[in-house]
Amino acid sequence: MQEEANYQKRTQRDYTLTFKLNVVKEVESGELSTTGACRKYGIQSRSTIVNWLRKYGTFDWENQIISTMPKSPEQRILELEAKIKLLEKQKAQLERQNHIADSKAAFFDIMIDIAEKEYNIDVRKNFKPAQSIVSGKRNKKA
Repeated sequence: MQEEANYQKRTQRDYTLTFKLNVVKEVESGELSTTGACRKYGIQSRSTIVNWLRKYGTFDWENQIISTMPKSPEQRILELEAKIKLLEKQKAQLERQNHIADSKAAFFDIMIDIAEKEYNIDVRKNFKPAQSIVSGKRNKKA
């Protein structure tokens, strides 16, 4: 049921290198079958995943054995560039969230100031140093 809720029809343009590599990794590790990956990620054709497996996977399709050959420098560079782009996107999103949180904190601070002035009440707790010392002594005796 949950897979159906996450289903999203995709087009060829949506498939980033990072996305392809993650799908290949899940299929090769046995977490998903090619059909399961199609359902989970909304990939229209199983043959698309098979092509990715041939292109990016570790399985030697000609000799039908798992290849222990390291990735070419070009492949490694592409993977690292994709990771950099992903991290930059995540960083930008976190910076936006941080800015929004700072704006909300400033807004709430202003609202508290207005409430204190308008209604003549103390919303913030302001402890004088003498009070905290006295309360500290009481806790030690107990």
